[in-house]
Amino acid sequence: MTAHLRRLGYVVNGKRVRRLMRLMGIQAIYPRRSSSSPGQGQKRYPYLLRNLPITHVNQVWSADIIYVPLLRGFMYPVAVID
Repeated sequence: MTAHLRRLGYVVNGKRVRRLMRLMGIQAIYPRRSSSSPGQGQKRYPYLLRNLPITHVNQVWSADIIYVPLLRGFMYPVAVID
């Protein structure tokens, strides 16, 4: 916002623009940091089931867990697939 106002010819300070935006209750829209990419030094494991024909019960199991914040605490739903 500061750079845009300066291009329009206004003499403004970045701190003033942030303060006024906070008073008006508006925020800048910008790309968030991607937390889905692996960190530095993290090993990537291959998908071992890619060419495996699944032919019978109990051959492959899969599980997933997620953190869900609640008003008073949290919970961890778990899904297990056979």
